[in-house]
Amino acid sequence: MKPIGVFGGTFDPIHYGHLRTAFEMLEALAFDEVRFIPCGDPPHRGSTFASAEQRLAMVAAATTGQPGFVVDDRELRRDGPSYTVDTLDALRREFPQHPLGLIVGMDAFINLPSWHRWREILDFAHIVVAHRPGWRAPDYGPLGQLLAEYGTHKMEKLHGAPAGLVHIHAVTQLEIASTDIRELIGIGRSPRFLVPDPVIEVMREFGCYQEEAR
Repeated sequence: MKPIGVFGGTFDPIHYGHLRTAFEMLEALAFDEVRFIPCGDPPHRGSTFASAEQRLAMVAAATTGQPGFVVDDRELRRDGPSYTVDTLDALRREFPQHPLGLIVGMDAFINLPSWHRWREILDFAHIVVAHRPGWRAPDYGPLGQLLAEYGTHKMEKLHGAPAGLVHIHAVTQLEIASTDIRELIGIGRSPRFLVPDPVIEVMREFGCYQEEAR
C-alpha cells in the first residue's frame, strides 16, 4: 500500500511554503495522499490568532482541486491539547496497513525531544524531514542517535514498512512565514502571491488578522 503523508500545523494562515512542501513530498515520495491536519489546541504555542473554523476554511480553500491533498479536521474535533502522537495513533487505527509519513520541517525535527511522548512517534509512523538550505541534521545527542539507528535515504524502505524510519528530503526553500503574513494584513497590505487567492477570500470573509498589528 502506498504511504500516506501526515502534514500538521496551526496553518495560521496556510501559505505557499506549506503547499509547495506538501506537493513536493506527494510527488517525490509517491504518497497516496497528503493529509493536512490543522492543529486544534497547539501545546507549544498557546492560542491561535484565527479560530479553528477559520483555519479549517483556509486549509480547505488552499487545497481544493489538488489531487492527493486531503483535509483532516480530527484535531479540531478532539478535546484537549493536540499531541501529534495521539493523532498518529488514531490514524494508525484507521489505516492499519498503510505506511504513514509524518512530514516536519528541520526546525520542528530539532525540537522533537520537547514533544509529548516523542519517542513513541516511530511506533506509529515514519518521520519525513523537509530539509532546506541553512539547516543541518543533528549528528549527536538523542536525535543524532535516532538518525543513526533509523535513518534511511531509500524511498522504497518507507514504502516497505508501516512505520519506524526517519527520512530527510530536500524541498524548495520559500521564505514565507505565517507571522509576516498576519502582520502584513494587520497594516492593511495584501498577502497576494504569499497565499492562494481563495485563501485571501476566506480571510476577507472572516476579517482574519486585521487587528494583528494594532
